[in-house]
Amino acid sequence: MGTSRETGSNRRGFLQTAGALSVLAAAPRNAFAQQGTDNAIRVALIGCGGRGTGAAADALNVKSTPLKLVAMADVFDDRMNTSYATLEQVFAASPDKIDVPADRRFIGFDAYRHAMDQLRPGDIALLATPLAFRAPHYEYAIDRGLNVFMEKPLTADGPTSLRMLELAERASAKNLKCGVGLMVRHCRGRQELHQRIAEGEIGDIVSMRGYRMHGPVATCFSKRKPEGRDELMWQIERFHSFLWASGGLFSDFNIHQIDELSWMKNAWPGKAMGIGGRHGRGDYVDQNFDTYTVEYTYPDGSKLHFSSRIMPGCKNDMSSIAHGSKGSAIVSTSGHTPGRVRIFNGQRQNRRDVAWAYPQPEQNPYQLEWDDLVEAIVNDTSYNEVPRGVEASVVTSMGRMSAHTGQEVTYEQMLNCPHEFAPGIAEFTPDGPAPVKPDAEGRYPIPAPGVVRDAEYQPRVV
Repeated sequence: MGTSRETGSNRRGFLQTAGALSVLAAAPRNAFAQQGTDNAIRVALIGCGGRGTGAAADALNVKSTPLKLVAMADVFDDRMNTSYATLEQVFAASPDKIDVPADRRFIGFDAYRHAMDQLRPGDIALLATPLAFRAPHYEYAIDRGLNVFMEKPLTADGPTSLRMLELAERASAKNLKCGVGLMVRHCRGRQELHQRIAEGEIGDIVSMRGYRMHGPVATCFSKRKPEGRDELMWQIERFHSFLWASGGLFSDFNIHQIDELSWMKNAWPGKAMGIGGRHGRGDYVDQNFDTYTVEYTYPDGSKLHFSSRIMPGCKNDMSSIAHGSKGSAIVSTSGHTPGRVRIFNGQRQNRRDVAWAYPQPEQNPYQLEWDDLVEAIVNDTSYNEVPRGVEASVVTSMGRMSAHTGQEVTYEQMLNCPHEFAPGIAEFTPDGPAPVKPDAEGRYPIPAPGVVRDAEYQPRVV
């Protein structure tokens, strides 16, 4: 469950094919953890889609300390099989990095427990399922004394955000390390740019712009569920299409640029005003808008203008720009990596005005985030990115909620909004009810700005 690197630079798309082999889902708990000793940090992959598989590859590519994949978990056996086959192929020259026989590949909603039970305290649980499952998985990892890497976003609603902040405090109290998949903050070029901006090289930031515009990718748009498929499993498989599972395409796709620009500003926005709509939807029945524009306002009154358009046949743009009182900067050029960060004298940002540029080629930030996490584990330094990851998720969600309701939404309103998208998720079963239900034509509840104003959609009662 999860998603590779777009055009080679992002983890969405790491898996391009799917297998169809069934695997054994049951094994004695702690069966592996009590066998033998070695010096490698053991890793359990929870969520075996492209995003999880890519993250596992990055983990196993850490050079400073040996890491070994010893367990895997998912709710879909085809994704499990494809992920395992892909990693075996990628690491064919280093077979000692992967030790996951069939009886340590677990399938089902409780598979995460069995996979983590194969680890020792201090090992790493890699959480890459849809974000809706993050809190129960994180809680179990904390109870087991495990360090964690979790993919972004972390949350999509207020109640879950508050829960994750509580769990982060528990993890820190136990001295557990946790990395969050906002890898741009580990980019050495962006780190130097952030320092230069903090030192005043472009003056005070007064305006920022972010764009994410491209055609449909992953599972953001979905057509009617095929006959014979369990509703809940269908929604998990198409998780980008459902707000409860992913925060929708707005949260899942856009959190990176909203986070990186807020980092450059050294502040989180206090409120958001957004608009959006659905255009030419045809047979698609998912919950997403395909256009969003959000104006975020920071405490000093400066603005971030963020635009998202997921449509084929339109101009593509995936960039982040900061404008200051003395100059401007490019934070992202055309994707997450390479950033090709630059500072300009003035606002036009042409080549003749470049005042500084980070040397190329850049190191891969997807790898650097793992290097930094493992270094913290080995050196026992404080390291918990979850609070910041929750804050970035809440800021992203407040822009989404504003567009979906037609109201101005503040950070505190989003954090304390009582609408929980997927209550009771720890008790989900494959044939159980799904958090949202389709109507007779297979369409799911969609936002109605100005009509439904205190929630992002009206849950359908059937």
